[in-house]
Amino acid sequence: MIRLSISEADKQAFNYERYHHPDPRVRRKMEVLWLKSHELDSDTIAQLADVCPNTVRNYLHEYEEGGLARLKTINSYRPTSALEAQRTTLEDHFQKHPPATVKEALHEIAALTGIQRGETQTRVFMQKMGLKCRKVGMIPAKADPDEQATFKTEQLEPRLAEAQAGQRAVFFVDAAHFVLAPFLGFLWCFTRVFIKAPAGRQRFNVLGALNAITHELITVTNDTYINAESFCALLYQLAALNLSVPITLVLDNARYQKCAVVATVAAGLHIELLYLPAYSPNLNLIERLWKFVKKECLYSKYYADFATFKAAIQKCLSETHSTHKAALDSLLALNFQTFEKTQIVAA
Repeated sequence: MIRLSISEADKQAFNYERYHHPDPRVRRKMEVLWLKSHELDSDTIAQLADVCPNTVRNYLHEYEEGGLARLKTINSYRPTSALEAQRTTLEDHFQKHPPATVKEALHEIAALTGIQRGETQTRVFMQKMGLKCRKVGMIPAKADPDEQATFKTEQLEPRLAEAQAGQRAVFFVDAAHFVLAPFLGFLWCFTRVFIKAPAGRQRFNVLGALNAITHELITVTNDTYINAESFCALLYQLAALNLSVPITLVLDNARYQKCAVVATVAAGLHIELLYLPAYSPNLNLIERLWKFVKKECLYSKYYADFATFKAAIQKCLSETHSTHKAALDSLLALNFQTFEKTQIVAA
């Protein structure tokens, strides 16, 4: 039996640290020494502290050799991967050439470093580097990330700030063309499900203006095509709202939206037309609404005729301020994705 001389101060320290030390291993040591300070034998201490007798003896020897400070020292062996020495090189490589699979990554690691690793080890190391399996996004090839960032900062955000302060009304404008055809989506099903493809290529056109703050939606619809006349009809609807603040429309560069007729009507109605940089759907808030409509009432659904198809879309749009309000308020937050050139895969 190991006999120790334990001071009253150390007894109090054991009692405190066995509950309050941040490391559970140290708390266990303090529990053992606190029990020892009550002159219990090693077997009894092992039983009460739920450790083996050899562990009790090791803790007692530690205290005997170095006191309280020695007990608080934790020496744990943590092996370091040989890949850690190559981490900077691998991070730089995967930043420029993201792998599609773990198997592809392990082959590239072997080629770059000469170190062979299995799929599990490679996956763990990739996660430590901060890599995650993410879905690849899309940006039009002709989009200019710098131009988008400048437009967002210097033109779009100041007007949205005025809108949030009640000093301006900002509407995002775009046309959606819903074609009577299958919209294939994902379903939880026991076997693969097929939906019927309706005959014909009829389409329901919706030219919409979405209020950036209230999410009020103003629309012009038809079954033929959207043109400058349709756009002017939308301008007159917006003017008829009789808003007491200036109106700004954020829109893309579609030809029918950028013609002299539209410019003349907009000027006469004192409506500002703010054109997005070319190929910038990511900066047009209403694009999210069109995706929501497709997901809500078109994906994986069959409509036998055009009238039913059109009615489903109209019903969804009419419920943006009731049934779908909560979902759209979250979806239509004024957060716009911009891109850095490092995010875009080179050819």
